[in-house]
Amino acid sequence: MSGDIDYIVIDGGSTDGTVDIIKKYQDRMICWISEKDNGIYDAMNKGWAIAPDDSYVLFLGAGDTLLSLPQEPNLSNADVIYGRVRIGSERICSSTIDFKLRFCNTLHHQALLVRKAISPQPPFDTDFRIYADFDFNQRLYLKGARFAFSETFWATALPGGVSDRVNYTEYYKVVRKNFGIFAALQVFILEPSLRIYKFFQKRVFNR
Repeated sequence: MSGDIDYIVIDGGSTDGTVDIIKKYQDRMICWISEKDNGIYDAMNKGWAIAPDDSYVLFLGAGDTLLSLPQEPNLSNADVIYGRVRIGSERICSSTIDFKLRFCNTLHHQALLVRKAISPQPPFDTDFRIYADFDFNQRLYLKGARFAFSETFWATALPGGVSDRVNYTEYYKVVRKNFGIFAALQVFILEPSLRIYKFFQKRVFNR
């Protein structure tokens, strides 16, 4: 995958010197904003609105690092391109797109390029404070977006991010919104198994 990279920085009105750093590199950005926002997904929506209409959009937080972009030549028809994310020094998250997305978020935004044209309006429902990206991923899946995996697409993220704050009430609401009450009940019934699955992902399989 080739093409120009445009940088957009959305800051929440920092007073710790962050703005000085942004200004130092502002000639490399197409836009930057520093103002109070209504949480991480409000900030992401601002970035999405600014991104060029013909672009793919990727979100990186303050502790995230993009290691490599997709290099495969056959990805131009994909609406969503996903790769792998290393969490901390040991855990590797290998994103997948299959039936499991109905029950848990199997795509990780640090290595997720989404064609803006598939959702011209800012896509995150800010009523969800923790799982708005899960909600968006489910909606992309239901919309029939064309997904493609890239072996060369890698990013890193620090542990302890927003998604580590487990809130199963909001989790159920996302699943119910997109797949209905019976799917949400399935998640409720399967919750103990999901906890065990996530534990083994993190502690045993380092995924």
